[in-house]
Amino acid sequence: MKGILSFAPSFVFGVALSLTSVNVSASTDFLKGQLLSDSEYADLVALAKEKNPPKNGKQYVFGFANLQRNIAFGVKVEQGIEKNANKAGVALVIADNRLDGPTALKNAQSFARRNVDYAIEFQTDINFGPAVMKPFNQKSIGVTAIDIPMKGATFFGANNPKSGFMGGTFLAQAAVAEWGENKVNKGYLVVGGLAQSGAVVGMRTGGQIAGFQAKLPGFNEDNIIIIDTKNTLQESFNQMKNVLGRIPKDAVVMGIAINDQSALGMLRAVQQAQREDQSLFVGMGADELEPLVSEDRFVASVGYFPERYGNYLVPIALMSLAGLDIPESVLVNHVMVTKNNICEFYYEHKCRDGKGMQLELDTAKLSAHLDFLRSDPNLKGFESLVPAQP
Repeated sequence: MKGILSFAPSFVFGVALSLTSVNVSASTDFLKGQLLSDSEYADLVALAKEKNPPKNGKQYVFGFANLQRNIAFGVKVEQGIEKNANKAGVALVIADNRLDGPTALKNAQSFARRNVDYAIEFQTDINFGPAVMKPFNQKSIGVTAIDIPMKGATFFGANNPKSGFMGGTFLAQAAVAEWGENKVNKGYLVVGGLAQSGAVVGMRTGGQIAGFQAKLPGFNEDNIIIIDTKNTLQESFNQMKNVLGRIPKDAVVMGIAINDQSALGMLRAVQQAQREDQSLFVGMGADELEPLVSEDRFVASVGYFPERYGNYLVPIALMSLAGLDIPESVLVNHVMVTKNNICEFYYEHKCRDGKGMQLELDTAKLSAHLDFLRSDPNLKGFESLVPAQP
């Protein structure tokens, strides 16, 4: 496995794969982001079976341990994997990690006992990564890790520093457009992080702050508050409710978080405190589409397109079984999803009239931020998750 690849949403891609040789160029065409055709999957499965036949002698069995099966992001990821597995003729065993490290470990042990052909892990606790990998390593089962890296697994997921930087920049833009720079600089930025996921996901939180400050270099750092969302709406609500008591009532409140659910929890706390008109929020994931359309103060979300994750994850697994070269890390190429452009990505939703605000990304400052991350000792061993280019 070599290098890093970054891929845009599927509508950008279009080239079909021609299986004339097994090389890096041919391999990466499997990762075009679109749902592979029946014939493409048939070719890929045939290649995999030549190298590593299914252990049961009939069909491949993949284990998928979801982050949590009843949250929007997890539901969309699971549906995408199921769609691709069905198309490829792969049997799928699904487990729920329930946002919990010990549960993720039990699920990994169960997959190993079943001797699955490949495992796709979506688990949130960085400290449990080595333990989760151990049963797979003992059985020589290949693994792809979603969003939270695990040593020895292929990584697929967010471009954390860039997506965070984009969200923070857009929030600052929207706030200045709403209230003016002077009032915003006297306001408060509340950032919903996720401590248990470690330094890699921490790059998303750090990117959010860096992007916000790139647009507002004069913003008072003492007015930046980081809370631990635990990755849930309820905990985000509780933490934000506590924080609001520390923020003067005449100050504007700007919020951004690790995902849409956490951002919405923070917004709900502001609404309960009847301070909604003095607030703006940006989400991450663009998986909570109804609030994005209907909530005036939820102005945008950074698109992750979880419904398309399966278009990458199942091909990555089959490529690994086929012995094809695959990159060490495969990163999503993010876009801002707003009320004015949501219909371009999700056709079931109408766009608000007008062009709307466009993201003004300072690529020079983003490049400087990425350079800083490469020298961060906390990210040693995860260098491939810091993109080379903005």
